Amino acid sequence: MTPLHFLPAAAIARRIRNGSLRAADALESVLERQQALHPRLNAVVVTDLPAARKAARAIDRALRRGEQPGPLAGVPMTVKESFDVAGLPTTWGLERRKDNIAQRDAAVIERLRAAGAVIWGKSNVPVMLADWQTHNPVYGTTCNPWDTTRTPGGSSGGAAAALAAGITFLEYGSDIGGSIRNPAHFCGIYGHKSTYGIVPTRGHALPGTWAATDMSVLGPLARSARDLELALKLTAGPDGTERDALRLKLPPPAFEAFRGLRIAVLADSAVAPVSAAVTGAISALAGFLAKHKARIDLKPQLPFDPAEHDRLYVLLRRAATSMRAHDDISFAKLLEERDRLDPADRSYRAEQLRGNTLFHRDWLRLNNERHRLRAAWTDFFRRYDLLLCPAAAGTAFTQNPAGQRWERVIDVDGTPQPDTTQIYWMGMASVSWLPATVAPVATAADGLPVGVQIIGPQYADLSTIRFAQLLEREYHAFHQPPNHP
Repeated sequence: MTPLHFLPAAAIARRIRNGSLRAADALESVLERQQALHPRLNAVVVTDLPAARKAARAIDRALRRGEQPGPLAGVPMTVKESFDVAGLPTTWGLERRKDNIAQRDAAVIERLRAAGAVIWGKSNVPVMLADWQTHNPVYGTTCNPWDTTRTPGGSSGGAAAALAAGITFLEYGSDIGGSIRNPAHFCGIYGHKSTYGIVPTRGHALPGTWAATDMSVLGPLARSARDLELALKLTAGPDGTERDALRLKLPPPAFEAFRGLRIAVLADSAVAPVSAAVTGAISALAGFLAKHKARIDLKPQLPFDPAEHDRLYVLLRRAATSMRAHDDISFAKLLEERDRLDPADRSYRAEQLRGNTLFHRDWLRLNNERHRLRAAWTDFFRRYDLLLCPAAAGTAFTQNPAGQRWERVIDVDGTPQPDTTQIYWMGMASVSWLPATVAPVATAADGLPVGVQIIGPQYADLSTIRFAQLLEREYHAFHQPPNHP
């Protein structure tokens, strides 16, 4: 029998609504896990237990009065530290932001609370949400529950670690460079990068930031793909003045089985080589799908040149995040460094510098190319229902926070590869604002989980999630790390 702390969020809500579990007891179950595992994992780093206990008791009282508190009635959950939660600090891992106390809940937090969720804490992030390792000078380092010498991924690394260890029932994160998808893959859980713009980002920004960031999206993480659907439906939709005029109606999935699905499978790339553990898991999945009468294409013709697509992604992503990281003095230094670059240098550091210092005219040219790609993806998804590809080059790598990210190297089957190379797989969906769901599909020989990235056409969020639900039911589901029963 599955222990209480590893049940899906929907199952917890159902038990609370039918009276077989009190919201207060559900909360205490995860708080006990937090107390026991925090010294080893450091996943949830900010808590407000008095307020959470008060909210849980209020839900129990409401249920006794015959009221219905919502679809997430009493479910204890945490959210990424980068979300504003009224009364709690929002630092993004920056020491200078330790005293930045949110005055208002983010839009997503408001909607989760309205659905009955009991938000009791915030999960750890890397500095400025800019790494696939989760460590910062404010809260320290988060470890992977499958192997504490490994990274849980980032930037929603605390979120994924907390879910995999049974410390929380549901999480919400953000993603521009794989920050939901990568931790889901490394920790063996489910994560959904939503179509750009469908989940409001108000309250997911540092002070003084009002404009939405290009390509940056919000989305849920969970131990069940059904929880992804529930959480997305509760949080998606326009906010603010747009809410007065606009409505979001995501198209429902057009399938309930694998049979007949047209699936493109891309298990490797010369631009970003992938380990045998990952390619093997995706190839095995493709074989399973073919046996279940899906129409599999193992050599799909992508609507772009991979190297040029990767360059476009890096330039646009670095341009999108450039305002977050640099004041006028440091920006001037970046300009000087950029101007010293060899024009032929196509290293990640060189492209990062170019992206961080783009002229607006150059950005417009790149954005125009992005919109050409969006049209090409639309044509691609007339031929295919979904694209399956890796979420990273390998399983979770050993913690290595030293130096700059572009200086770090990971091992891919004995071959050193820059850490930043595997960002290519994240750009597949991010550049053109496509939805992508990561689902666990295997356990590698090193005992670590392997996920698959499921990409669909724009606004087909419910279809990529539905495919993950079918995999969960018929192929491979979340299972708890052996070190944390």
